[in-house]
Amino acid sequence: MESSFSVAALLVPPLLSVSRLGGTAPSILHVDMDAFFASVEVLDRPDVVGKPAVVAHDSPRSVVTSATYEARALGIRSAMPLSNAKRLVPNVIVLEPHFEKYRHYSRIVMKVFNDFTPLVEQLSIDEAFLDVTGAIKIFGTPEQIAAQIKQRVFEETGLPCSVGVASTKFVAKLASTKSKPNGLLVVPEEDTLEFLHPLPIDALWGVGKKTADVLHKRGLHTVSDVAHSPEQSLIAALGQAAGSHLYALAWARDPRPVNSEKVDKSIGKEHTFNEDVTDIEKLKATLLFQADHVGAQLRKAQLEARTIGLKVTFSDFESLTRSRTLPEATSVGREIHKIVSELLDDLRIGGRAVRLIGVRSAGLVVAGGQQLSLWEDDVDPWKDAEIVIDQVEKKFGPASVRPASLLRKIEPTRESGTPG
Repeated sequence: MESSFSVAALLVPPLLSVSRLGGTAPSILHVDMDAFFASVEVLDRPDVVGKPAVVAHDSPRSVVTSATYEARALGIRSAMPLSNAKRLVPNVIVLEPHFEKYRHYSRIVMKVFNDFTPLVEQLSIDEAFLDVTGAIKIFGTPEQIAAQIKQRVFEETGLPCSVGVASTKFVAKLASTKSKPNGLLVVPEEDTLEFLHPLPIDALWGVGKKTADVLHKRGLHTVSDVAHSPEQSLIAALGQAAGSHLYALAWARDPRPVNSEKVDKSIGKEHTFNEDVTDIEKLKATLLFQADHVGAQLRKAQLEARTIGLKVTFSDFESLTRSRTLPEATSVGREIHKIVSELLDDLRIGGRAVRLIGVRSAGLVVAGGQQLSLWEDDVDPWKDAEIVIDQVEKKFGPASVRPASLLRKIEPTRESGTPG
């Protein structure tokens, strides 16, 4: 049926854009804070309101963590080198990041969500899915609930957010993106394809530049093009899993429920060098430090990882990632180091200068949930040793016990632990 966007008169924060497609309202919300880090910093800097600003450490090697919408309008993007942002916008204001403030505001926002429904799936510090089916009798329609959430978040934090309401998580996230900044978009189930099909193919989850290039060469440019291609044709081009996945999404098939269980999806650690590194041994020493850290975090959370990954970012900001799925999950730092060292060797970086290196563990399972191996290997003695190290560090503090190979001090740098 034919539908059009219209503005609804609802109690919402200033400058809000509210749109909806006619029809029955669905009940899955995706709430995304607008330019979260930048918006938090601007709360304490009213002189920055309406001006191009970025959140970043003001140093030559820093990258943009977040940017105000005024900066984005001038071409600045997250993850852009700060030096490039300054060249693009010489008068850009640089705001130092304060991560504890972001965590503080995130806790307030998530509490607001939980006041409306227990079915909250937090995706990151600044976004979440909500299933409000059970809240309709108390708080009104999903559209009204979304407006109330926006109002509460604004009143309690002073921060704007955008909300998408749809019948699936995939479409709800697209709707919140479409409504930015400070908007609310409702996509009823019967109008989902009308909303989805005109979008470009990179709106589909999993379509990056390389996948888009493959699809473009086949004459596919919109979601509708993908939906009306034979599924087997997509499988032939992209493989069984990716082809079937994109075909299903193109028809808005996304049966995943909102999952309120809080489980870390990954645990990792990254290291940005003050000066680019070409020495493989220094890179592997850094990986040992990171692998031990990741192993300790896994054991602390009583988890083990089925997949171990390596990330390398070169001086020209090109990033490569490699991963390996293990036959048995592990939380042993030395095993993690062995795997990432092999992945590094496989990259054959050939003396290229490395800016950042990192270790990540994923496919997390509860420790002890795996079948025991029938075979012994040279990693097993390290498991007991690392448990003892955990106990010593708990009593005497971090890094009170270190491998001899790490006694040579690793340069002071920007470290980031990354639970996902």
